Amino acid sequence: MEELIILRITGEDRPGLTASIMDILARYDVDIQDIGQADIHSTLSLGILIRVAEQNSGYVMKELLFKANELGVNIRFQPVTIEEYEAWVSRQGKNRYILTALGRRLKAKQIEAVSQLIADQGLNIDGIQRLSGRDSILRPMEKTRACIQFSVRGTPKDNEALHAALLKMSRDLEIDCSFQTDNMYRRMRRLICFDMDSTLIQTEVIDELARAHGVYEEVAAITEQAMRGEIDFKESFTQRCKLLKGLDVNVMKDIAENLPFTEGVDRLMYVLKKYGYKIAILSGGFTFFGEYIQKKYGIDYVYANELEIDDSGHLTGNYVGEVVDGRRKAELLKLIAQVEKVDLQQTIAVGDGANDLPMLSQAGLGIAFHAKPRVVANAQQSINTIGLDGVLYFLGFKDSYLDEKGRE
Repeated sequence: MEELIILRITGEDRPGLTASIMDILARYDVDIQDIGQADIHSTLSLGILIRVAEQNSGYVMKELLFKANELGVNIRFQPVTIEEYEAWVSRQGKNRYILTALGRRLKAKQIEAVSQLIADQGLNIDGIQRLSGRDSILRPMEKTRACIQFSVRGTPKDNEALHAALLKMSRDLEIDCSFQTDNMYRRMRRLICFDMDSTLIQTEVIDELARAHGVYEEVAAITEQAMRGEIDFKESFTQRCKLLKGLDVNVMKDIAENLPFTEGVDRLMYVLKKYGYKIAILSGGFTFFGEYIQKKYGIDYVYANELEIDDSGHLTGNYVGEVVDGRRKAELLKLIAQVEKVDLQQTIAVGDGANDLPMLSQAGLGIAFHAKPRVVANAQQSINTIGLDGVLYFLGFKDSYLDEKGRE
């Protein structure tokens, strides 16, 4: 006969503690059915489910108690019935998800809201992990980041209600939540496509060109209509280009050299390149600025719009070639994925405007970044509280995985 016993070991962590426990179990040829360990502020919480011969269980527990006393930790024993064990095994077939919660700071009220939502949807939390690094109280970061990842299991009762609740939570509690199926694609993303204006940079370049040309108000009004999805992007683009007629192209160089990059872009690009991601800019903006950013960060692909220039070096008010609108962005995402031999489920798209929705919905992971309400409501995931490097947490990166430059 055999017994199933859960060992719960808590106390101050130290090197060799787990090895000492395993040394005892090994001497009695104990089977390890499950094991998990967490370390919070040097406090150990170690759980081990063992299967041990009935005639040895008393000796095992006695030796473990002596060892725990020697190590200065607490140990508790809980018997498990075969029925309880088999019920636990049967849950392995249930769907698994990752819910990532991030913000400038995460307080108890936010964690309570997330965990209550998980419970309301009939899901069970298997594990909780902090992805963000430790923040000094005496020397806090200028722009803090906090991220916790929940591993959950089960089947949501209502996916639409879950999505709506996450949106409401984002608005009310200043927290962003990503809910993803935990499968091999989530762990093996390979291609990421970015919108440029108001995503990689904190401006709409066409507005900057318009400001330099004295037609900012007219262009900005059309830009806002397009971003809200009130008018067709191609139509709005054509109207705005005409307003730029006569602008000296030398102005474009000055604007490019002073682009206001979005918080977190340096860190994000460094990590993506370091870990071998293919990176693309798919922009309704202009190739001149896309290529400037490409050179700065070593980006692999740039697709944007080409402004027509006359012989005197001034804009004609027209553009060359096909407009990169929402439909074209989605097509380009699929095309680049084919060229790179990447499954669509391994792709990521990040953008802020209505013309980004087609590629956000096409990608395996679509992220609305500081986007308009309509875009947030229709995107799979969104980031509104922190910088663009928040994307790394949705990909499962821990700050502790990264070197010093990647943690900046």
